[in-house]
Amino acid sequence: MDLACLWVGLLLPLVAALDFKYHHQEEMEAFLKSVAQNYSSITHLHSIGRSVKGRNLWVLVVGRFPKEHKVGVPAFKYVANMHGDETVGRELLLHLIDYLVTNHGKDPEITNLINNTQIHIMPSMNPDGFEAVKKPDCFYSNGRENYNGEDLNRNFPDAFEYNNASRQPETLAVMKWIKNKTFVLSANLHGGALVASYPFDNGVPATGSLHSRSLTPDDDVFQHLAHTYASRNPNMAKGDQCKNKMNFPNGVTNGYSWYPLRGIKGQVFDQNGIPLPNVIVEVQDRKHICPFRTNRFGEYYLLLLPGSYVINVTVPGQAPFLTRVVIPDNSQSYSALKKDLKLPFQVQQDSILGSSSSCPMTPLYKISSHSPTTKPQLFLFLLTLLHIFFK
Repeated sequence: MDLACLWVGLLLPLVAALDFKYHHQEEMEAFLKSVAQNYSSITHLHSIGRSVKGRNLWVLVVGRFPKEHKVGVPAFKYVANMHGDETVGRELLLHLIDYLVTNHGKDPEITNLINNTQIHIMPSMNPDGFEAVKKPDCFYSNGRENYNGEDLNRNFPDAFEYNNASRQPETLAVMKWIKNKTFVLSANLHGGALVASYPFDNGVPATGSLHSRSLTPDDDVFQHLAHTYASRNPNMAKGDQCKNKMNFPNGVTNGYSWYPLRGIKGQVFDQNGIPLPNVIVEVQDRKHICPFRTNRFGEYYLLLLPGSYVINVTVPGQAPFLTRVVIPDNSQSYSALKKDLKLPFQVQQDSILGSSSSCPMTPLYKISSHSPTTKPQLFLFLLTLLHIFFK
């Protein structure tokens, strides 16, 4: 009898199956803590801060090295439930966690993801808002904002217009989190429309706002990501679901209005082989509002489609270092091209550590008060987006 009970126990999953229902804060915390305890070798649970009412802002890290940074292992970030009444994304991320940990070591694709990517998952950025929703409403509810009545999706610094909204504790926690971690790519899950939306959400004439769009320097990459995800969701790809007032061709839209994706990654060194932090690495003629800078290990990551590019490395006080790279069209490999960059000069660490490494808190462009902006749309990528920077 005891032996039979033992075998039954071995056959049961380490974590009870996650129900298909909405999970309140206590239930969500219990699930996350259970996952962290039972899959401690590939997960790490931590709180990046607290909401206005003191609820933890939980983040579960899934990866082969969940507690430490490893050079060459890219970090990916998912955030959901920024609007408290947009709840589907919250549950999708809980089920994504469940799917990842229960299939590790069983599914080769999932195992490869976990072994070669550090996946950071925040199921709820607005737990106070979620708990405030008493009677679900398909159009609007009091839980949309945080406890102070602030829209967290419009509480961050903006590159195009001055945002004088009082920074909320949830916003400040996420800003600190982003500054302290080198995320290669992120996705924010909203509700209200069945569409994959890509940046920008607002803009200026220089980004195309006069043509009812606002495009980033990496528009080809973002369009590819949006089309790739939407094409794998038959309902989304139809572009006319959920009785939307607007149709979204092929299930995608620019926030303002198909090639294999790979990219390039590596480290930047000076002539003595010392890794260089805080160095700008970007594609020539693709000037970003907030250019990518290497982290303290000298790492850089660039999302690019197959093709030929000139990489521009900018070190304060030095002439730009240019090098041409060719990213092959290899649809059989999800791995990013690895290329370390060794500069032909020595760099004093003090000269680069003292330069500005943060994105500006004030707008870089002046935007007309009449320029149209669009409301955030559903931005769902999930597993598709994780197939980018495999080693």
